[in-house]
Amino acid sequence: MKIEKIKPIPKYILKLIQKAEVKNSVKLSGYVRFYSYLTKNDGELVKVIVACKNKIYSPRWRCKQVVIHGVHSDKCFIKDIVFHFMGNYSVGWFEEGLQKEPRWYEDNEWGWVDDKYFNIRCPVLNKEYALRFPEYKYSAVDVYPYFDTLIYLRTYEKYPQAEMLVKFGLHAYALSKQILQKVGKDKNFRKWLIDKRYEIIGHSYYIGTLLKAYITGKQIKQVQQIEEDKKKFCHKDNYKNIKRLFTTDKAITEFLEYIEKQNANISSYSDYLTACNYLGLDMSLPKNRLPHDFKKWHDIRIDEYRTAKALKDAEEHKKLYAEFAAIAEKYLSLQKNNEDTFIVLIARSPQDLIREGEILHHCVGRMNYDQRFIREESLIFFVRNKSTPNTPFVTLEYSLQNHKVLQCYGDGDTRPNEQVLDFVNNKWLPYANRQIKKIAKANKQAA
Repeated sequence: MKIEKIKPIPKYILKLIQKAEVKNSVKLSGYVRFYSYLTKNDGELVKVIVACKNKIYSPRWRCKQVVIHGVHSDKCFIKDIVFHFMGNYSVGWFEEGLQKEPRWYEDNEWGWVDDKYFNIRCPVLNKEYALRFPEYKYSAVDVYPYFDTLIYLRTYEKYPQAEMLVKFGLHAYALSKQILQKVGKDKNFRKWLIDKRYEIIGHSYYIGTLLKAYITGKQIKQVQQIEEDKKKFCHKDNYKNIKRLFTTDKAITEFLEYIEKQNANISSYSDYLTACNYLGLDMSLPKNRLPHDFKKWHDIRIDEYRTAKALKDAEEHKKLYAEFAAIAEKYLSLQKNNEDTFIVLIARSPQDLIREGEILHHCVGRMNYDQRFIREESLIFFVRNKSTPNTPFVTLEYSLQNHKVLQCYGDGDTRPNEQVLDFVNNKWLPYANRQIKKIAKANKQAA
């Protein structure tokens, strides 16, 4: 494409722009709107981006060409427009009479920059124009629903199978090289995609999900859930002990599938693994790493751990209780007891943790939560109904380092209802963080 070959906006395009403006000009009055159209420049298919604006509450409407992209060009032409690295654009309107002074980037002359910086997302008003080019006649670009028309055509030139994906409604994957290469090489994969298209359309499945579901024969939703769980697991700060045991993508997938099959949760497995490590078990053995009956062996190992730990800690029992009570007293102000439906109490002794864990059937009293407590790594609080303050209801673990709730579980490690979670996250947690700041300030002044 060449600058001297740039032509004015065709009349039929102006009509299309004005028709689109009917919907936008009132609610976006005073703002710049962008549209684009396809045309030819020196024999090359190009996309011309047009900016439109009118003064607020004024019918004085103007439009101008500001960017031109070529399907085979790595540079684009620009005029009277600047890109901000925060992700938006400014257009100058001095020549059109919509501003008093020209902006620093206005000279009403065409220049050029790297193509990627001015790929403005805006409607393409005449996609069917591309079908006039013999090489794009069967590209299905006219039904491609996204704005990146030229990127699609560049992809189509290299991977003609993109047209198949678009025509079968799988346009969300029409730019994926992995999918396109697989479609081009594997006839069975093409057939599988077509057969599964109604299941795929409308869902944001990962590319890896589709490939893995095809290879393994598993349900797409099942594979997607595992992949989502895997991402969440890998990005969590806690469960480092599990991450050290399951290090590869294959091992993590196996672990998450195991947890789902056993109807367990990662928190329970973390407690189980801590117990096993304390007991010195070889976790490279499958029978220890992924026991056939997780609940059975979880309870056995936790009980063994509890016994071993109790024997070892017998001599330090008094010291532990004294240290625990001192920490509880230090953070006593984090308790909350006012007009809310629920109250929050801090654990006052290791025995409180044991009682809470036994009644609610979870591991807060049998793991090393008391040690975390006295080391001031995390605190344990009991959420109770105000009407029955002595009855265990929900247990939460609060991180003193990150000032956030690490765990919040009811009976049997079940998720509390939304009313409890709303109270914990939106009322108690902000209150607790304010109290932490006060404690830190008092300590600083005392020092």
